[in-house]
Amino acid sequence: MNGAIDPVALTQALLRADSVTPARGTVFDVLEAALVPLGFAVDRFMSGEAPDGPVENLLAVRGDGPRHLAFAGHVDVVPPGEGWTGSPWSGEVRGGLLYGRGAVDMKGAVAAFVAAASRTAAGTLSLIITGDEEGPATYGTVALMERMAARGIVPDLCLVGEPTSTARLGDMVKIGRRGSVNIWIDVPGRQGHVAYPYLADNPIPRLIAILAEIEAIVLDEGTDWFQPSNIEVTDITVGNPAHNVIPAKASARLSIRFNDRHRGADLIDRIRAIAERHAPGVVVTGKVSGEAFLTAPGAFSTLLSEAIAGATGITPELSTTGGTSDARFLSKLCPVVEFGLINATMHKVDEAVAVEDLRTLTDIYADVIARALA
Repeated sequence: MNGAIDPVALTQALLRADSVTPARGTVFDVLEAALVPLGFAVDRFMSGEAPDGPVENLLAVRGDGPRHLAFAGHVDVVPPGEGWTGSPWSGEVRGGLLYGRGAVDMKGAVAAFVAAASRTAAGTLSLIITGDEEGPATYGTVALMERMAARGIVPDLCLVGEPTSTARLGDMVKIGRRGSVNIWIDVPGRQGHVAYPYLADNPIPRLIAILAEIEAIVLDEGTDWFQPSNIEVTDITVGNPAHNVIPAKASARLSIRFNDRHRGADLIDRIRAIAERHAPGVVVTGKVSGEAFLTAPGAFSTLLSEAIAGATGITPELSTTGGTSDARFLSKLCPVVEFGLINATMHKVDEAVAVEDLRTLTDIYADVIARALA
């Protein structure tokens, strides 16, 4: 095994590989070049077809010990946008900050874990790295899990390196996430002249009645670990360019973020039942992006919290706030927690990570590896 890897230098190399989602090629070359000398067996593969694919993924495994710790993450990034002070692919350090698209979300954490792995050869470690977390995520982590199942690879614990910290590195750990479902409601009508309403059938009043009943729903009051579930109307479309025409269709879209009291399919069925009471012939289509999950506070979160406290002096808050992540898939494998860099600049112009935070995160990950594989 080679000597210890510098997390800053590896982050810079990853940042200099333009990897707007879906990531392929060069950024994986950089990662593989860092992992192979550390004794990892690297499995790179393409998955899926257009429009959501193909996607490149990487599974790296080292060791055959009795305990197996997996690290999951992604090397794809969102488009940089306009207005950067320098190049979004420069990996430049200015004033103690390392700049680049993906610095905190989440190439910095990937580099920190590889650097942490370079400090020890004990136990079984794996890296589950996708090139599509920021996009459709159809052929990313799900495809990696299928690859793992085919090879009989089952970790005992999984750490996801998403940027969970808010004000200071180490102030928050995610132990769960709410689920997400989008629902489309299409109410049919019959087009006609507004002066002859008896010859037409206006779908808008029925859609309004559907949305009024949905808006009155209180799904729950929250739980010990989750905020209340919420239903939001995110779009209403009629598409009628004429002022004197009754439209043939009216549509709406809902987004529901829900806690572990609910399942996505049940919520779709509930909305469909409401819609069908008000509008015969209505079409309700739902897509579950992910189910809610909770890794109850216990040995894993305690282990991670102790490692964070040892390096920073901070006892992290255990939280389930925020949007979804690939932990929603990985939670089916084993206990999963998320911990990474400060998220203040993710997806923003001039995304940056403090160089010192990269080094401290490496120390924390190294401690987690030692504790998890002891």
